[in-house]
This record gives sequence, C-alpha cells and structure tokens, in this order.
Amino acid sequence: MRLVEDLGSSHAWRLHRAELPDGRRAFVKTASPTSDVSDLFISEAAGLRWLKAAGQVPVPEVWEAGPDRLVLEWVEPGRPSAEAAERFGRELARLHRAGADAFGAPWPGFIAELPMDNSPVDGAPADWPAFYAERRLLPFLRSAADAERLNASDVQLVEEVIDRLPELAGPAEPPARIHGDLWSGNVLWSNGRAVLIDPAAHGGHRETDLAMLALFGAPHLSTILGAYREEAPLADGWRERVPLHQLHPLLVHVCLYGEPYRDSLRAAAASLLAL
Repeated sequence: MRLVEDLGSSHAWRLHRAELPDGRRAFVKTASPTSDVSDLFISEAAGLRWLKAAGQVPVPEVWEAGPDRLVLEWVEPGRPSAEAAERFGRELARLHRAGADAFGAPWPGFIAELPMDNSPVDGAPADWPAFYAERRLLPFLRSAADAERLNASDVQLVEEVIDRLPELAGPAEPPARIHGDLWSGNVLWSNGRAVLIDPAAHGGHRETDLAMLALFGAPHLSTILGAYREEAPLADGWRERVPLHQLHPLLVHVCLYGEPYRDSLRAAAASLLAL
C-alpha cells in the first residue's frame, strides 16, 4: 500500500489517502506514536461491519483493521442534495429497524478517543433509560467532574435529569441499530447518497441518531427528518426529547474540550427539567 496524501490529524490518529497495489483508493487511519488506539480501530471496524450488514445505508468497506492501522474503502466526496437527504432519511429509518439484540454491543465502545462501555446493564438489557444512565451519562459526568470541567451545581443539574429518566424517555422502544455518533461530519455525501463513517455503533435508541444530526446542524435536516418519519413514525413528544439525547454528546464534548460546551449542557438539562 502506498500512502499518497497526508490528510492531517484527528484526535489521536493521522489520516491518509492511499493506493493499494491493485489500484484501489483507500482511506487510512494510523495511530500516533504516543497513543494507544488499538481497541478503537477494532471497535470502529466492528461497528462499520455491523451497520453494513443491515444493507440499508452505505458505509465504507473495511479492508484492514489492526492495532495501529485502519484501512477503509475511499469515499469520493460530493455535495448534499434534497433528493439525497430524502433517501438518507428513509434508509436511516430502515437501518434503525434492523435492530440489535440488546442496548449495547459485544465490542468495546469509543466516541472520539474516549472509551465507552457497551456492555448491557445487568438485569436490564431491554431498559434504555437504565442503559443511558449507567453507560452513557454517569461515566462521562464523573469524568468531567473529576477533571474539574463541571462544578457541583452542573453535576447536580444533570443528576436531576438522570433521576427523572424513566419519565422523560418517552414510550419504551426496542433496541435500534444506531450509528451512535451521527453528527453531520460523520455523514459523507457521495454519488447522490449519504455514506456513514466513524461510528460509535451499538444497540441504542433511534432518537439518539436524529438528535445528533440536529446538534451541530446537518444539511437538509428537515428533509431527512420528514422522510424518516414517513418511513418510521416517531413517538409523540420526540421533539421535546431531543435535548435528552444530546446530553451524552455534550458531556463528551465537555470532557474533550471543556468550558465551551458547559453552557449548552446546562441549557439542555434545564429544558428537560422544565417539562
């Protein structure tokens, strides 16, 4: 394999465009010399293969996954369109419908370079509020507090939301097959379709992916959501639950970047407590 172009760095790895001996173009992630991302590359590969197995939304082929390198099919970038967004909305709904055995996944989880526990909650494999509290909110809340990126008042605010999760979560739903980190930067537009990259894939709540698309803004978001809801209607109150599903990625951003995301986290928690 020949590395053709250095595409810069992202988190704890470097990015490259490469060419295989047979002429195929590849996208390559390599670990930086001072980082240990071996489980991360294995996790990403497992998630991509699991999403691809559903046969709904395009994802890159995994050509190699090792402790210090991940080699993927190259995706030629294009431009988003309303037609591609509508198709994506329907395909995302069908991906979610493919389901999962439980909330969680049988591989180690990561979001960015941060470890994320994917193991189902003991005694509650079909209880999303328990999974969301124990595996997504509380670990990152503790990490942010330990790093002094949140103060006692911030922690108390999020803990109050966690205490009310069973009532705030809406009607129970079965585990969906979700991307898990579906902000707009992880959606590539190519040849009239949306291609999913960099997943934190697991069995989760389908509203999580939709809330992530909204968090930092996705092109043609209203078209995506409209097509999604035609394919798979959402339970009443889903709009009010968007901040609930954004709490986890906001906590992740507080852990990674600190103060700039603290106010957004507090605003999301306060809006939920006002319901």
